[in-house]
Amino acid sequence: MNDTKRIDILIEALPYINVFQNNIIVLKYGGNAMVNDQLKESVMQDVLLMKSVGIKPIIVHGGGPFINDMLTGLNIHTEFKKGLRVTDDAVMTVAEMVLSGQVNKDIVKYYNKLGGNAVGISGKDGNMIKVKKKFIQEMNDNGDIEHVDIGLVGEIETIDTALLTLLINNDFVPVVSPVGVDMNGDTYNINADYVAGEIAGAIQADKFILLTDTKGVYENKDDETTLLSELTLEQVENYISNGVISDGMIPKVECCTHAIKKGVKQAHIVDGRIKHSLLLELFFDAGIGTMIMPHEGGGVL
Repeated sequence: MNDTKRIDILIEALPYINVFQNNIIVLKYGGNAMVNDQLKESVMQDVLLMKSVGIKPIIVHGGGPFINDMLTGLNIHTEFKKGLRVTDDAVMTVAEMVLSGQVNKDIVKYYNKLGGNAVGISGKDGNMIKVKKKFIQEMNDNGDIEHVDIGLVGEIETIDTALLTLLINNDFVPVVSPVGVDMNGDTYNINADYVAGEIAGAIQADKFILLTDTKGVYENKDDETTLLSELTLEQVENYISNGVISDGMIPKVECCTHAIKKGVKQAHIVDGRIKHSLLLELFFDAGIGTMIMPHEGGGVL
C-alpha cells in the first residue's frame, strides 16, 4: 500500500472519529473471536483504538464453550432447553468460576497487555445486575403449555449503571461477565447477549455492537451477496414475520431492537471472524455488517 492510500484511509475515518468522541459503545464479545488468539488480539486492538480516540467502550462477554470444556473435564453432565443451559448448583459454580474468573480475566489480560486499562467485573459487583428466576414454556404430552424450571438461569429485572459510569468516566474499560443475583443474593447465570443489550439500554449507549460468527442479516440467508447493511425497526419486524430473519438470527436481532427501544441510537451485528471488524464497521463508509436504526435516516453521518 502506497503512502497516498494510507492517507486516504485515515481521511475516510476522520469524520467518524470526530463524531464518536465521548460516545458510549457497548460491545457483546463472543463467538470465534474469543477462542482464536489472533482474532482476540485484533478485537482488543480495536477496542484500544476506540478508547484512544475518545470513545468509552464497555465489553460484555459470554463463554459457553469454555464452560462446556470445564464441565466435561469435571465429568458434570449438563443439558440445554430452548438454547439455555439448565443450571443446577454444581453447574452454576463452574459457570461463575469460568465466566468471572478464567474468561473475564483473560480478556482483561489481553487488553492491558496492549497498554490499555481494563477492569474485570461481574453483574454481582456493585449490585449491577438484579435478576429473577427464568422459566421457559414447553408443551407437555397433553398439549398444554407449562412453565419449566431450568435452574439458576436469571431473567434481568434491573441494571444499576453506577459502577459502569464510575469506571468509564475515569478512563477504565469495564469487562463484564454475565452473572447476576436475585433479591436473596443467590447467583444466576444470564444469557450474555441479553446482558449486553440491557446494559446498553440502561446506560443509554450511543451504539450496541454484537460481535458474532455471521456477517450480518441477509435478505436471502443462502446468498452472502444479499447482506443488508442497514435496517430499521419496522423492516426488522417485517423480515421476521415473513421469514427472511429466522432461526438463530432472531434472538440476535431482537436483542438489538430491544436495546434500541430502550434508547440506544444504533445497533450493529458484526462478523468477529474478520480481523479488525470493529474498526471496519465503525470508521469507514461502507461498513461490513448490519446496522439497525430506529428509523430511516438514523445513521451516523
